[in-house]
Amino acid sequence: MIPADVDYYRPATLEEAVKMLQNYGTEAKLLSGGHSLLPILKARLAQPEILIDIGHIPGMSGMVMENNAIVIGALTTHHEIASSPIVQKACFLLAETAGQIGDVQVRNRGTIGGSLAHADPAADYPAAMIALDAEIVLTGPEGARSMRAENFFEGAYETAIVGNEILSSVVVPIPPSGSGGVYCKAAQGASGFAVCGVAATLTLGNGTIESAGVGITGVAGAAYRANRVEEALAGLAPTAENIETAAAHAADEVDPLEDFYASADFRRQLARVWTGRALAQAAERAKS
Repeated sequence: MIPADVDYYRPATLEEAVKMLQNYGTEAKLLSGGHSLLPILKARLAQPEILIDIGHIPGMSGMVMENNAIVIGALTTHHEIASSPIVQKACFLLAETAGQIGDVQVRNRGTIGGSLAHADPAADYPAAMIALDAEIVLTGPEGARSMRAENFFEGAYETAIVGNEILSSVVVPIPPSGSGGVYCKAAQGASGFAVCGVAATLTLGNGTIESAGVGITGVAGAAYRANRVEEALAGLAPTAENIETAAAHAADEVDPLEDFYASADFRRQLARVWTGRALAQAAERAKS
């Protein structure tokens, strides 16, 4: 199908984009890479009157190291993240996640900010952001504010973005020495979206688990932190038995989705199995 008629604006700065959102309100939609929005417009599932193209605003793409963290501009593409020597060295889990998104075309055009703001319940980034304790930076009329990734995703296609805010950057802490991380998933065959995707990080010290981070996507209406799994691992040796016992809690206190990709019960089982696999691989990487 062909999208409905729309007025197109291309602001030169982030501040100008925020002002446009203030002026046009709910009549406007933001456009960055376009891989989430354009198919919706073509199907006429959304018919905004205004498109605000932020995809060419200077300073909103690229990665820098600051205060023991990687600061990533919202317009940075998945390919740029997956292929970045900075990310591959400092936070391989994030590069691994970006490299599994969609296909080559999607990775070369899609952006991290667009993906996170879209908040597809089967998207890959949310699990990684939660496991890595990332901060999401939102810029609005009153300036910038940041929040933990685990508090950002509120439901299917729902986030904590309010009013006229724009997701402007992501801050990912660099894992400490002795850490290992992995992202793995059971993927939908055609799209590559996660039926169940698990990001896991482990930090080892003196042969035991000092800290763990587990984010799960594709299972519930929004990506979530598997708190019960993390708590079950604290202070234990990263043995196969301990990992299996902890992974059994991967779907505790969540209401799994049910669709033609998988039943709710099957998603619960996928969460347990893939959490065990992710933790085992993270432990091996931490040891090496």
